[in-house]
Amino acid sequence: MDKTVFKIRVRQAGTICDFELSWGKGKIISVTLNYPSSLMRSYEKWQNAYLNYYKRLRGRKVISGKGSSPIDWRQELVEAEAQLVEEFQGWLLSPELVSIRGEIAKATHKPAPHWVEIFLTCTPLELARLPWETWKIGTDLGASQRIRIARTPANILSETVRPIRRKARILAILGDDTGLNFEQDKEALRSLYNVAEIKIIGWKKNEENTEFNIHRIETEFFEANLLKNEIARAITDERGWDILFFAGHSNETALTGGELGIAPHTSISITEIEDSLKQAKKRGLQFAIFNSCSGINIAESLINLGLSQVAVMREPIHNQVAQEFLMQFLKSLAEYKDVHEALGDACQFLKKEEKRLSYPSAYLVPSLFLHPEAELFCIKPFGLFDSLKRWLPTPKEARWLAAIMFLSLLPPVQSLLLESRIWLQAVYRQVTWQVPATGNSPIQVIQIDEESLQANTYPSDQVYPLDYSYLAALLERLTQLEAQVIGIDYILDDKKQQNNHFKLKKTIENAVKQKTWFVFASGEGEYTRRSRVSREIASLNWSLEGDISSFNWYMELLPANVESNHIYPFAYLLALTYRLNQEPPPGMPAPSLKNQTLFHASLMNYLERKNLNNQSVKFLQQLRLHPLAEFSHNFLQLWFYPILDFSIPPTAAYQRVSACKLLGDCEGKGTVPETFKNQIVLIIPGGYKGAGLEGKNEDNYAIPLAIGFWRGWQEERFAGGEAHAYMLHHFLTKRLVIPIPDSWIILLLALFGKWTTLILQDRPQQRQQWLWKLRGATLIYFIASLQIYISAGILLPWFLPTILFWKYIKANQQEKAS
Repeated sequence: MDKTVFKIRVRQAGTICDFELSWGKGKIISVTLNYPSSLMRSYEKWQNAYLNYYKRLRGRKVISGKGSSPIDWRQELVEAEAQLVEEFQGWLLSPELVSIRGEIAKATHKPAPHWVEIFLTCTPLELARLPWETWKIGTDLGASQRIRIARTPANILSETVRPIRRKARILAILGDDTGLNFEQDKEALRSLYNVAEIKIIGWKKNEENTEFNIHRIETEFFEANLLKNEIARAITDERGWDILFFAGHSNETALTGGELGIAPHTSISITEIEDSLKQAKKRGLQFAIFNSCSGINIAESLINLGLSQVAVMREPIHNQVAQEFLMQFLKSLAEYKDVHEALGDACQFLKKEEKRLSYPSAYLVPSLFLHPEAELFCIKPFGLFDSLKRWLPTPKEARWLAAIMFLSLLPPVQSLLLESRIWLQAVYRQVTWQVPATGNSPIQVIQIDEESLQANTYPSDQVYPLDYSYLAALLERLTQLEAQVIGIDYILDDKKQQNNHFKLKKTIENAVKQKTWFVFASGEGEYTRRSRVSREIASLNWSLEGDISSFNWYMELLPANVESNHIYPFAYLLALTYRLNQEPPPGMPAPSLKNQTLFHASLMNYLERKNLNNQSVKFLQQLRLHPLAEFSHNFLQLWFYPILDFSIPPTAAYQRVSACKLLGDCEGKGTVPETFKNQIVLIIPGGYKGAGLEGKNEDNYAIPLAIGFWRGWQEERFAGGEAHAYMLHHFLTKRLVIPIPDSWIILLLALFGKWTTLILQDRPQQRQQWLWKLRGATLIYFIASLQIYISAGILLPWFLPTILFWKYIKANQQEKAS
């Protein structure tokens, strides 16, 4: 609840009263004011009229008098009340108090539902008897009516405790009923049955009537000589209580904290049950209501013990008034209002005209005593639906959840977070000595780079499209070095190089005769038809074509349901052909210039018919995109799409060789092996200017952070063909890193964060321990997620979910502080 808290301490010493207002961070205003003796005389006159009018009292104070003079005590009481309230208000409007009233009035100008809470401490006891709740603070200065006054003792030696989350539990003590009638009290308690568990304990009136006939409420009644011990035992019930209720006779006692009449000629003092009350407080006791007489000492004693709040009657109270008050008070509690609001409702009820006619001044008697650090008690709904409601996010939590969820669904944010995370994984690999060995990969990447284009072996100035005669020279050299599987990351469809078509075709056909498998690149633009290798260069009857389209830095997999005309991913086909060539199964189709049917169809039909024992081939055959990943495309998401694991160094995934070095014309990158047998060769654009399907540099990307880390930030570009090399490496090593969607973990952490805030609310005394545990758990999750990425190939999001989780904790702390 939005509120401003003030503390007012009023001390009387003779004819002087000191008023001290404190608020905020150490702000104090002190004022000295004369205390008029006429005010106390007005109070005594009112009290006399009050006691004479209400002849049947719940206290044991006796009204003495001589004879029975025909005095209209009701009229006397009405006049005394008016005089007391007028004089009291006039005194509080003294000019000396204008600074205090003004400061409080300023705080009321905030918009609703803002409240101003005032904690009032009065000493001595005689000063506390005045009706301070009627103080219309700051109304002369334009203050609103959203001011609530609660009393607090001068001395508080114990801390309060936060309520325990459970169905409210009420212990009702029905004491000495001499001259009283508890029927309405019982009815009032019964009205709470649906929202609370209730137990009644009291005095056994006689042998014939050992218990009240109260439906669905637990009752226990005992002989007077056993009652003290049984009350103490009931208070310390291990299940705990939230509310302690007493009805009967009571009185103020200076030394014992007040006494309660529990049976005829038997009373129990607060000091006698002090230890029991302390245990009950530890088990959740928050609120006590004493529907009996003269309860100021009782309230101060209980607040001093650490109870959060106590409602009492400052004066003796008529039986019927007490029951009317209780009915209205409990009715408001059953409506889930807090005790301050419930007491205000009950007082307003007694202040109504029809009630004031019967019960004048009754509204002046109830008071609420509060522990300054306590949260106002209210009965909270407790059931499945109410528990679910409790799990709903607060407005602040909902705003954070919506904002972070929105961010997590934005593709640019996803790309930024993914790249940063993979860089972190690369660093983690290195510092934990989990970097794969280099030089063992069968993948050889032949890069046609800037150095190759400037070398003497490059036959012309033409860069886009690539001069096909140069490509023919590379293939001729690879054939000489026994390359068995060659992938070409160029779409060979240029119609302007007619002279070079024949040369390239002959080179490829010669390689096919040497049993070399070719996989050619094929691509499809967003608004253009598919481009593929020209029939004048190669035939798909004896070669394969693979789709080079993919989402940046994600692997390209086959869909769950593959149609017959579907073009397989480029890297996938290279991996499959390599595995088949390692252990060729009997009868497997092979590239041949004599083939009359599409080679891809023949090969796939063969694999469908044969149940091969080659586990690597089986893995590739069964590998499909998860249906959820396909479904997420509808929302521009890439859920469960395997990513390219750049945390593995490029040197561990493949070896780069400059094309000119392969031809012996430069000192370029890499080392040319003696043979390419049992290797996969991938010919790619090597980052030269103009590389791409349209010659606009679209095949050159900004270098990913992890690749930059591994290469010492010495290169600025990353060739798209190297992404295919990474993809090929992952297919061969079965390295599929599956990212769990950020949005999923965010929702999970939102639930965990909500559970944590509820724990922190229910166990405030353990708050610091829990916060340290949560910090440790956050660190453990962070480190575990890094290791799970490497060991299990699962990317658990960390950044956004952790932010949300701690925003939930922060919001809870701010709510607690406010």
